[in-house]
Amino acid sequence: MGRWKPDAQGRLAQAAMELFSERGFEQTTVADIAQRAGLTERTFFRHFSDKREVLFPAGTWFRDQFVEAVTAAPTGATPLEAVMLAVNAAATALERETGRERAAMRQRIILANPELRERELSKMADVAAAIAAAQRGRGVEEPTASLTAELGIAAFRVAFERWVADGEQHSLPELIDQSLAGIAAAVA
Repeated sequence: MGRWKPDAQGRLAQAAMELFSERGFEQTTVADIAQRAGLTERTFFRHFSDKREVLFPAGTWFRDQFVEAVTAAPTGATPLEAVMLAVNAAATALERETGRERAAMRQRIILANPELRERELSKMADVAAAIAAAQRGRGVEEPTASLTAELGIAAFRVAFERWVADGEQHSLPELIDQSLAGIAAAVA
């Protein structure tokens, strides 16, 4: 068997999430995370630029789920239908890749820290801007492109908050469908 245990990045992320939950984000250091994972601080910085990146990965995977689905929407789809497809695609991917328990843990950590809440809002604003740009790429004019993007993000946020709540039994895509149905009824 090899000298090093595999999946250093996953072990660091798990250790960070545990420590953030136990001690709080501000009270947890990179040294604490590395020690819990059985690794060095140097190894931590090979995988993450700082401890916030554990919660907010530098990649664009989440945003791309929305954009790809808007871009792939059928030509005849209305702007709202295209966004509805995108929100459903992103919800399905997030539930599959992250899972409810990890998403709920992440959400609790973010809600406990004003700086992290601000960063989360900024990330979601970036997603909305990317959706609006994808809508414009489909020929949707302003302000419809931005309005439908913001409606999609609102539906996602409401459904996500319900999904990570204690005792919720519905899947994230089911809750997305409920949110989108509420929006469709409101704008009909």
